[in-house]
Amino acid sequence: MAGTYRNLLIVDDEASMRHMLRLVLEGHDYRITEAQNGLEAVTRLRKEKFDFVLCDIRMPDMDGLTFLKQPEVLASDITIIMMSAYGSIDTALECIKSGAYDYISKPFKPDEVLLTLRKAEERLQLHRENVSLKQALSRCHSGFSISHIVHDSLQMRELLKQVSKVAVTESPVLIKGETGTGKELIARALHSESGRSGEFLAINCSALTSGLLESELFGHVKGAFTGADREKKGLFTIAAGGTLLLDEIADLPLELQPKLLRVLQEGEIRKVGGTRTEKVSARVIAAAARDLWQAVQAGQFRSDLYYRLAVVDLHVPPLRERLADIPVLARHFIQRYCARDHRPVPLLTDAAILQLQQYQWPGNIRELENYLEKALIFNSGDELELPSLQTEMLRQEVLPDELSLKTASRQLEEDYIRQALERTCGNRTQAAHLLEISLRALMYKIKDYGLD
Repeated sequence: MAGTYRNLLIVDDEASMRHMLRLVLEGHDYRITEAQNGLEAVTRLRKEKFDFVLCDIRMPDMDGLTFLKQPEVLASDITIIMMSAYGSIDTALECIKSGAYDYISKPFKPDEVLLTLRKAEERLQLHRENVSLKQALSRCHSGFSISHIVHDSLQMRELLKQVSKVAVTESPVLIKGETGTGKELIARALHSESGRSGEFLAINCSALTSGLLESELFGHVKGAFTGADREKKGLFTIAAGGTLLLDEIADLPLELQPKLLRVLQEGEIRKVGGTRTEKVSARVIAAAARDLWQAVQAGQFRSDLYYRLAVVDLHVPPLRERLADIPVLARHFIQRYCARDHRPVPLLTDAAILQLQQYQWPGNIRELENYLEKALIFNSGDELELPSLQTEMLRQEVLPDELSLKTASRQLEEDYIRQALERTCGNRTQAAHLLEISLRALMYKIKDYGLD
């Protein structure tokens, strides 16, 4: 990393200490940012990416140990080195346990902090190489990668960028989205990009009774209940070093929620009927079609578990909000089922695509797939003939009380411009061509409708 600037955040309430560290480190290719306490440091982390943090322990407003436990810190892969003039072995151990890389006692010599940072750099470089190798190995074994997710919309491109960033962390992830939007595919992408060597396993929390679900997740010992004639491993144990997806997490029974919280906080489980705890290393990803925060407010879901699951939350938009994905998904499903049934691939016309894009798709991608499979079964021509869709679900405006043609025309024009920009990935020249207007006219309308 020599010759490359590394971003380093110094967090200390003493201005003289920050100034001294800046003078020492700026001459060794570090780009320095300062913060007076943990609160200011968290604000900095939200705005900028850092490679390293040098953080004091005793500070006003938010001390160093509290800073280590903030969601922004837990969700990052920053290397943090703690500093204190009130050092002890217990303090150092608590810092390391909370996620710090190392601990140095004040006062220290400049060479001491430089040596600690150099060691941290070597570790970071090895970690990145290791993750890269694991990712390649994981893709080879799983046969699945983020590139397998069929999409063409700006929304999905942005979502998959987030997936790539989040995948290499150990933080729990909450994936939100309506039924049929592809939440499990996003979870699989998180696993494949993570480089984790273990399996990807999934369980639907709404499909089993409380007793069966507890046994499936945590396992049970022999004789734990009637019919438990042998010991059984739970999914948390089987998914060691891998990923466990808890689908429909909003339906997790209240009595099991404290046990899941313990797994997330302590990294350990206790089998049903057992007395011993065991450490587990599976990464937890949760998925919810229901609004999990509403479940918290209704007393159906623990708030502390919600906050622990939602360290990182990803939203998968419904199909009706990403129209650009419909043509590529439709062609993908048509080719898949034609290959399966050994039949020629019919043409999907522009008129058919428009028909598909005018429907709301309450069942999202799953409904689109099933609909196209049915269409192919009964199709006999060179062009795909689409069965009629429920007219009440067509994408159309409900007439307002005042039948203003001017208002309706503006709404239709704005909708067409949005669709054109989405189809062309924001290319305004191509969008103007699609709309059959001049680029100048399009730029004026984009400004008029606030679509910048």
